[in-house]
Amino acid sequence: MTDTQKGLSRNVANYGDRDFALYLRRSFAASMGYSRKALQKPVVGIADTASDYNNCHRSVPELKEAVKRGVLAAGALPLAFPTVSLCEPSLTPTSMHYRNLMALDTEAMLSAQPMDAAVLIGGCDKTVPAQLMAAASADVPSVMLVTGPMLAQRFEGERLAACTDCRRYWARYRAGDVSEQRIGEIEGKLATTSGTCGVMGTASTMACLAATLGFMPLMAASAPAVHSDRLRMAEEAGELAVRLITHPVKPSQLITEKSVENALRVLLSLGGSTNALVHLTAIAGRAGVKVDLRRLDALSEETPVLVDLKPTGEGYMEDFHAAGGMVALLRELRDLLHLDTIDLYGRTLAEQIDAGTPFVDRAIIRARNAPISPVGGLVSLFGSLAPDGAILKRSAATPALFETEARCVVFDGLADLADRIDAEDLDVTPQDILILKNVGPLTPAGMPEAGYLPIPKKLARAGVKDMVRMSDCRMSGTAFGTIVLHITPEAAAGGPLGLVETGDRVRLSVKERRLDLLVEEAELARRRAAWAPPPRPRRGWDRLVYDQVLQATEGADLAFLRPDGE
Repeated sequence: MTDTQKGLSRNVANYGDRDFALYLRRSFAASMGYSRKALQKPVVGIADTASDYNNCHRSVPELKEAVKRGVLAAGALPLAFPTVSLCEPSLTPTSMHYRNLMALDTEAMLSAQPMDAAVLIGGCDKTVPAQLMAAASADVPSVMLVTGPMLAQRFEGERLAACTDCRRYWARYRAGDVSEQRIGEIEGKLATTSGTCGVMGTASTMACLAATLGFMPLMAASAPAVHSDRLRMAEEAGELAVRLITHPVKPSQLITEKSVENALRVLLSLGGSTNALVHLTAIAGRAGVKVDLRRLDALSEETPVLVDLKPTGEGYMEDFHAAGGMVALLRELRDLLHLDTIDLYGRTLAEQIDAGTPFVDRAIIRARNAPISPVGGLVSLFGSLAPDGAILKRSAATPALFETEARCVVFDGLADLADRIDAEDLDVTPQDILILKNVGPLTPAGMPEAGYLPIPKKLARAGVKDMVRMSDCRMSGTAFGTIVLHITPEAAAGGPLGLVETGDRVRLSVKERRLDLLVEEAELARRRAAWAPPPRPRRGWDRLVYDQVLQATEGADLAFLRPDGE
């Protein structure tokens, strides 16, 4: 038999007789109604992440059919396959705990099944990074297709969309400004269409970074989930995947030091999600590219925030798309970018920008000489409390709190936080620093989006809107406040954060990029001698994570999945 190593001839099972294995594969494929002619075509695999648990992926079945239409029109055979699907509100302890599981699942299916190229359909926060991590490791030519953002809902004189408005109203409810009846009404108005959060949260930030890396056309990052453009983009994704079979551009050609630095620039100019830094670090790490927090900080001083979207501004993703989207943003950043990076069509970034529409709405995407902020949205912090680094989203923070030295109030974990944060006898003032520890990637908490510690209820009722808060976990990209995140090493790994006690003084200096624990070394040595690591989980995924997970500064990936395997 002729062996072309294409289509169904790829990755044939080994029974000791390869021709028989291919014969068996075709016969079983024929049972699904495919003709012999169809089975001789090249194959495009479609990663199907539809799930009744994942509201962000409600439109995936429709997108999948549009991708198939594009694949068939271009002369190949589309074969969809299910993978793990992750939705933040539907998982315990957190979707981040399973991002690497989804990446492992997707990588295995990309590598083991017969396909010449792939389309990866994702959307909700952790799905896009998981799929790009998988593509980087499998190095199969892959097109990213995001589900797109939801539309904002007009309700009684304002616009609402998950999840910044969700947090804003919940904070008012905790403060007593919003009644229980009203919060119930708002609940049904926050997410009224299919798609991911309608603000520049993690999902939208990751879509923009995926486009910057070259995994999809620039405007595909922002087209709303319910627009017909989204279906046309799905069809184009199918056609593009077929093109990759004869004109291959692999993930290893897209994820380079230059393209990753471009993505960091975009993250900063968007005022994008802090989560995206962890995810981009993991994606880059799969390709052997390191993200350095000190380099990020240098870029942040040169890169202005130009996009006026919630949570750092006022607009929504539909406004960003209509304002010119990624084309308009990259045009403004042009002189700061590496313009010779390529996309899946082989076009340079310069060519992509030049081919886009020249329109821009300055109400949403500002000019370089009139930025929202002259510096980037994120800063890196180092010091005795964060020897390997931490992150603060200054574009969503209160500048008056940037230079703070204060007593800290410490919570030892999520249960302790839940038990005490609203206690009337909690010893806390608006000037204190709230610290949450033992919630990093090594812990059973799984590095949740708990860094957005609630303002203690008694302070919220008194009108306090923001306080300095610190932790070794994450916060939602839709959140806001003066919040230090990803303190590394985490408490459970033996980092200094694990030694902090209520009453200690901590100093935050954004100006100096410092985060310091002001406790004598002798006292810290005494505490360190009494410290013990968390117990090792007995079995399953939790055990594997505990044994292999890396710190936030390395993307919280599993060590054995990186190129060096350690």
